[in-house]
Amino acid sequence: MTPNSEFSHPLAVLPPARLDKLRTKRLLQITGLTLFGLVLAVAVAAGTTKWVLLAGCCSLGFAGLLAYQRRVVFATYILLWAMCLMLSALAFLSGGIRDLALLGYPGVLVFAAMLGNSRLFFSLISFMLVFCGVLTYLAVSGIVQPVIPQISAAHFVFIGAILLVTGGCVYLLYRDQQRLMHSLQSENHRVKQSQAHIEHLALHDPLTGLPNRVYCQQHFQRLYNECLANAQRLAVVLLDLDNFKPVNDSLGHAAGDLLLQQLARRLENLLAENDILCRFGGDEFLLLVPGFDNSEALAAKAQALLQQTTAPFFIMQNQIEISGSVGIAIMPDDGNEFSEICKHADMAMFQAKADGRNVYRFYHDELNKASIDKFNLLQLMRKALKNNEFQLYFQPKLQLSDQRIIGAEALLRWPQPDGSMIAPDDFIPLAESSGLIVEIGEWVLQQACLACSRWQQQGYDLTIAVNLSYVQFRDGKLEQQVQQALSAAALPAHSLEMELTESLLIGEGDNIARQLAALHQLGIRFSIDDFGTGYSNLGYLRRFNASRLKIDKSFILSLCLSERDEPLVRAIIQMSKSLGLKTVAEGVEDSATAAQLALLGCDEGQGFYWARPLPETDFLGYVSAELMNEAGK
Repeated sequence: MTPNSEFSHPLAVLPPARLDKLRTKRLLQITGLTLFGLVLAVAVAAGTTKWVLLAGCCSLGFAGLLAYQRRVVFATYILLWAMCLMLSALAFLSGGIRDLALLGYPGVLVFAAMLGNSRLFFSLISFMLVFCGVLTYLAVSGIVQPVIPQISAAHFVFIGAILLVTGGCVYLLYRDQQRLMHSLQSENHRVKQSQAHIEHLALHDPLTGLPNRVYCQQHFQRLYNECLANAQRLAVVLLDLDNFKPVNDSLGHAAGDLLLQQLARRLENLLAENDILCRFGGDEFLLLVPGFDNSEALAAKAQALLQQTTAPFFIMQNQIEISGSVGIAIMPDDGNEFSEICKHADMAMFQAKADGRNVYRFYHDELNKASIDKFNLLQLMRKALKNNEFQLYFQPKLQLSDQRIIGAEALLRWPQPDGSMIAPDDFIPLAESSGLIVEIGEWVLQQACLACSRWQQQGYDLTIAVNLSYVQFRDGKLEQQVQQALSAAALPAHSLEMELTESLLIGEGDNIARQLAALHQLGIRFSIDDFGTGYSNLGYLRRFNASRLKIDKSFILSLCLSERDEPLVRAIIQMSKSLGLKTVAEGVEDSATAAQLALLGCDEGQGFYWARPLPETDFLGYVSAELMNEAGK
């Protein structure tokens, strides 16, 4: 039996170690106090009474020794039963049911309540009731005649000892109860503080101290009801930071956190009396504006948010400048539910980003329609990929010096049942943003390799070029996909060329560089697509082992029409030759442009002048016809 199970002390709320120490202390105090009272009684007692009191003193001494040895349970039982039996013996030997010794029973019960447990307490009180009943029966029946002693000074000592012991114990119990109440009050105060702190954490952002999304949602309905009652409108203004990720990437998350904290303080200074500002997400802030005057006032508030966002931040001895995009939705015009109105504000915010960032846009129904159209188009794309509805078209690439076909660029097309086509510009960006381009790109790679392998088996010495999206590099599986495509088609690696955009090389250089290096080791060739429209960084050309530059068609289309484009094209060609790279002109649409490119030293070309992108059967027909023409010459 453990001490904790034996005792139910009033201060049981204390820690176990401290509670055991206090129990031992109380037991020693009560034992000592009781022993002191018995010693006084022994001093004035005589005869058998004295011997009973001495036996009680010995028992109490033994109980005190056990308590000192921290055997609290055993000591408590010895103490209380010894006192109970001693008092009972004194009553039996003297005055019976009317003896002063029975006045000590309540004290024993008080001790039991303080130091013992329910089993000890009820066993003691049961014994006392039975013993008193036996004494009463013996006296009434005349079996035992109680001896009523004469009143003397000893009786005062006995009464004083009983009162001293009982009163002292009651005082100790009172002190314990006081401490218990104080402890409970302190604990209750701590619990309330903890609850308030937990509530605050649940409803506030720990970084900025602003209300969080949950708080905003809880108070949204209240504000909306108040606006409806006053025939007013409620605006939801969503601010999303532009280019916040580079701050974390370059200066660390600590700098990003400080920026968010400073921005939160700035935005708080713009709040009207009933406005609610919350941190809605990582770098998003949401503002509830009830009862605004008109759209112009709302626009002015949105512009103030943008001004505070674009003002320089001074963090860690660095000046940081960012911008933001704001979307605005108004209730009840744009929705009645919190989730709905936030979705519409989010759509407006993305429209602001699409319109150049650092601007605000109001939600309108066309945005929702565009979102639904994108969703439906994405579902159709997944279905098209599963059902092999996509097709590859091939645009010939020619060597300008002799007009010989040397390969083709594989271009993705999506024909529809009615004979129309969904333009690549309409579905490729969505495929990239959704990540579906990874699966589509793998399919294109497989089909292009199989097509090129078929051409070579038919005797055509052609290569194939495939466009890559930056998304295809993110999972690190591109090398494996290329190897599988080449192996399945039995196509030599040098027959495959991958076209990369300059922005792709700039965006995630380290990750892409590792994968491109591995592909280069396989024998894959690389070309830089749309060169001249991006960063035109020569360092990237050497770093990524490019073998070709494709001059963007925007320079080629006006080559014979504008004197400004010819020096630029010539410079690109000369630079490429100095780096050991071949040049490919895109968008050649007439013989004059082709001839001019050849004179400038351009190596290869493709465009409508020779052929539009063609299905494989038509492409092979075109190649066959060109070869026959060459043979005829």
